Amino acid sequence: MPATDRAAAPAHQSRRFLWLYAMAAAGGAVAYVPFLTVLLPERISDFAGEQRVTVLAYAAFAGAIAASLANIGFGWLSDRIGTRRPLIAGGLALSCALLVAMRMADDLPSLVILLVAWQFALNMMLGPLAAWAGDCVPDAQKGLLGGLLAFAPALGALSGALVTLPGLAHADTRLGVVAALVAAMVLPVLMFGKPRAMPQLMASEEPAQSPPNPRPRGTLARMWLARLLVQIAEAALFAFLLYWFRSIDPSVTDNDTAAVFSVVLCISVPLALASGRWSDRTDRPILPLTLGAGVGALGLLAMALADDLATGIAGYILFGLATSVFLSLHSSQTLRVLPQPATRGRDLGLFNLTNTVPSLIMPWLTLALVPLFGFGALFLVLAALSATACLLLVSVRRL
Repeated sequence: MPATDRAAAPAHQSRRFLWLYAMAAAGGAVAYVPFLTVLLPERISDFAGEQRVTVLAYAAFAGAIAASLANIGFGWLSDRIGTRRPLIAGGLALSCALLVAMRMADDLPSLVILLVAWQFALNMMLGPLAAWAGDCVPDAQKGLLGGLLAFAPALGALSGALVTLPGLAHADTRLGVVAALVAAMVLPVLMFGKPRAMPQLMASEEPAQSPPNPRPRGTLARMWLARLLVQIAEAALFAFLLYWFRSIDPSVTDNDTAAVFSVVLCISVPLALASGRWSDRTDRPILPLTLGAGVGALGLLAMALADDLATGIAGYILFGLATSVFLSLHSSQTLRVLPQPATRGRDLGLFNLTNTVPSLIMPWLTLALVPLFGFGALFLVLAALSATACLLLVSVRRL
């Protein structure tokens, strides 16, 4: 890109686009969190009875494979056709239609087929949507973007609580409520986002007179592996927190656990926003990630050593806040290290494996440790994984 074009390129994306994009990203979370955590298990219970846990595990495995392949494939397709919006819009329409169609499944095979098709359609939207941020948000605002992305898990959890409120909707109409919420959150960015063009983010090659890229070749691998390690710890805690709380205090209820989750999610949003804006102002994009992984390891260590419920909850809150900030900011800062704009969608799909692979690793890790050594041993191993992620990020040169 000529120097004059670089000078003319806008330095900042509009706040309107950033907020509408964040709402669309949260719409993606609303699409899958209540369905996969509440509505799908209920539906499978209707068909599978006593085998519901095993069937749900196999269905989740099939869905994770479909999501992984579709995210990479549709990200690559959006790279090839040179635009993201048509795939986002098409994925939105198809995924909402398939979500509503789930209530028409009258046997288990039909439900699983619809689940896999829905995962493909949903990732037809999510893959290009993630890459669109890389096309439109400059490095100077990636911290702010990461902070805004912290709304996604919070609103996903809130939507699950909303659609299951007694009296709000019948079991068969809850899927329609979720689909309507998703459409209401994603459509505004497609219709009114109008991002400023950022040609400097789309240039595939640097001009000959520019200095070579100072980023070491291993930066991308370190970022990928660090997120994978933290995600394994986060997935294990999400799945088994209630069981661990009850191992300390049998009187703990699922509502108590949900309340702890809610506290973490509510506090993590302003914390991620503040951390992201600080990283933009100081041009220190990796430091909040390093601290997030390190503090998360300390939280897990506190949980491993806890012998009463209060200490255990405090350790989890420390871990939950640290990793929530880490995961939100990592999603945006990853866009800095992708090698080429021309393959941004595909590369983000490969990064998305860090979200799906942990669900395949975590059950085996838990089964290998907890029955023999207890939850304390599991938390020590998870603390070691988070500490390793911290060390990987410490070794990343300043971006």
